[in-house]
Amino acid sequence: MSTTITVYRQQVLREVEALPEEYLPFMAQVMRAFRESVTLKLAADSFRQGWHEAQQGETTPLATLWEGLDAE
Repeated sequence: MSTTITVYRQQVLREVEALPEEYLPFMAQVMRAFRESVTLKLAADSFRQGWHEAQQGETTPLATLWEGLDAE
């Protein structure tokens, strides 16, 4: 583990330890949501989800994907 990661880990732990006990459940929710939002799913899981959505008709027509964008 690099020194930088260790420093950040220590900073995060200090912040968590400084929280009042009653806020810890909320902090756990925030941390879990953050971790899930930045962690990539396995390719097989992503494909499985996409395939399921396609089979259920949960699709967007290709022609509409760029609507509303100012891309040139």
